[in-house]
Amino acid sequence: MKITTNSLVGGGERGMATVVFIALLAIMMILITAESRSLWQLRREVRFLEQQQIKRWNAQPTNLVATTTFTPIK
Repeated sequence: MKITTNSLVGGGERGMATVVFIALLAIMMILITAESRSLWQLRREVRFLEQQQIKRWNAQPTNLVATTTFTPIK
């Protein structure tokens, strides 16, 4: 059985391309996971701030000035 040298060279290049492709996919998955976690935390923080703002807008004002109605003396 005779093995040609052309098939050996091409096979090694294809194997390296596969390794590089898998490495790039792994890096992309890590980035996607990190970004989705950041977005989840950001969404949680925005909800918290929104709740604080709603409470602030709905709260009774505490620094009201007491006013009296003016009634003229007869």
